[in-house]
Amino acid sequence: MEAYTTLLETYDFALKTNRREEFIHITKKIKNLLKKTELNKGFVKIFCPHTTASVSIIQNANPDVLRDINEILKPLIPHKQQLNVEGNSDAHFKSALFGASLDIPVENSELLLGPWQGIFFCEFDGPRTRKVIVQFFGTIK
Repeated sequence: MEAYTTLLETYDFALKTNRREEFIHITKKIKNLLKKTELNKGFVKIFCPHTTASVSIIQNANPDVLRDINEILKPLIPHKQQLNVEGNSDAHFKSALFGASLDIPVENSELLLGPWQGIFFCEFDGPRTRKVIVQFFGTIK
């Protein structure tokens, strides 16, 4: 029998960011949404519909890693006026570098993240109210 992947659920949620550049740990939120579904095996797609923010999988056990990422990015991609009159070209570049979406496998109704991996919303032009879209896909036979 052929297997088909089907969209099971779509959710979205708002995030209020507090600083211009900020990493917000959203793994628990994604796990709570997963519990609302009947997904046993498949994957979750997490999408950021913004051009100055992104989603990423980053080490979540040591907060120094997030501080280091931000400190390394500052001199590489400085916040300065470029051709973009909005003054946020650096945020657009960081968003493009980090990416707009993630696909994470699900097995036995659990995210298959490594022990040190966390899902983060990455704000590069805040503070703002942002949105994250989460879709759950599964295989049916």
